Amino acid sequence: MKTMKPTILIQLDADTQPSVFDGVVAVDAGVEHLFRHGGIVPGQVRDLVFGALFTRGGDDLKRTAIFVGGSDVAAAEAVFRAVKATFFGEFRVSALLDANGCNTTAAAAALAVIEDAKQRSGSFEGTRVAVLGATGPVGQRVARLLAGRGGNIAVGSRKLDRAVATAEAIRDATGRAVRPFATPDETAPARELADAELIVSAGAVGVTLLPAAVRKGLKDLRAVVDLNAVPPLGVEGIKPTDKGTERDGVRAWGALGVGGTKMKIHKKAIQELFTSNTKVLDAEEVLALGEGLA
Repeated sequence: MKTMKPTILIQLDADTQPSVFDGVVAVDAGVEHLFRHGGIVPGQVRDLVFGALFTRGGDDLKRTAIFVGGSDVAAAEAVFRAVKATFFGEFRVSALLDANGCNTTAAAAALAVIEDAKQRSGSFEGTRVAVLGATGPVGQRVARLLAGRGGNIAVGSRKLDRAVATAEAIRDATGRAVRPFATPDETAPARELADAELIVSAGAVGVTLLPAAVRKGLKDLRAVVDLNAVPPLGVEGIKPTDKGTERDGVRAWGALGVGGTKMKIHKKAIQELFTSNTKVLDAEEVLALGEGLA
């Protein structure tokens, strides 16, 4: 009787030191052997991937997979593209991109607002959602995922040109129009968010994007998600541990409240890699896995 080969996850990290966090999640997800490589640039990828492709064959090939991570999402995206470009014919293994938790965090945030809308009205289609800090890696993905699910999405940045570029990229990816807006000063959010039903704050650490006074004045607002766990929070007046918590008549999720779902999705995505040798998991695929956990 043939014995199955152990699972091997090859962690290609754009940082010099591969992420300990990602390594721990991989082990907790059941990976038997973890090969960790740091400081990876696209030019190094081919030989590393060839090592994964030419050592096993047949059904055993699905027992090897690749995880691409790192704190610099753009650098990791370049590595991920190089990984996919190396595959040919049947010579491929499954691969996941989740640099700095960009895809799993975005999927968890998207699920929170999608499920909130469905509970309230039975459908997410057409729900008005504003994403603050939308030009960052997580914000872009949240907006793209929600647009892809039929939301009426607005993307905000302190600079309008950056918001416009993000809106155009999301439109190209999803085929849906996205409204860009700028928040250059503290008066802008009240004006730009006036009709928002749901708000996701995905800005940088240390910047409050939605003051409490503005939030409390938004008459159509039903739910808010803040992905920043470090004070000052992105949304003033909610707590990182909030998980569907009622705050001033609005349901709130903080970073830690979303984090539990993010961890479940992360582990599920790792496990999914070993179901075949053809999985390529980016934001949309990761969101679909999260929906399957509900």
